[in-house]
Amino acid sequence: MSNIRVANEKLYKIITSPVVTEKSTSLTEYNKVTFNVALDATKPEIKTAVESLFKVKVTAVNTLRVKGKQKRFKGITGQRSDRKKAVVTLEKGHSIDIASGL
Repeated sequence: MSNIRVANEKLYKIITSPVVTEKSTSLTEYNKVTFNVALDATKPEIKTAVESLFKVKVTAVNTLRVKGKQKRFKGITGQRSDRKKAVVTLEKGHSIDIASGL
């Protein structure tokens, strides 16, 4: 893969938020961190964003799309937004403290 250049402003748009669930926090034991990312973000863009924002070395990026659920409230149907998650594997010795923020 070639080096992907991304503008600083776009780095903050690629990674929208960390995923803080029981399953994602248990993955930190294996040097993996989970983020919600933009729907149009690619794996090289996600890797570049994580490396430059958190100053860590990324070895792998796995992505998955989560379709929004159909929900009903007082008889009115609605739909949650689709989202994309990225599970980022960090090199040994590197870590990200999600609680500290940016």
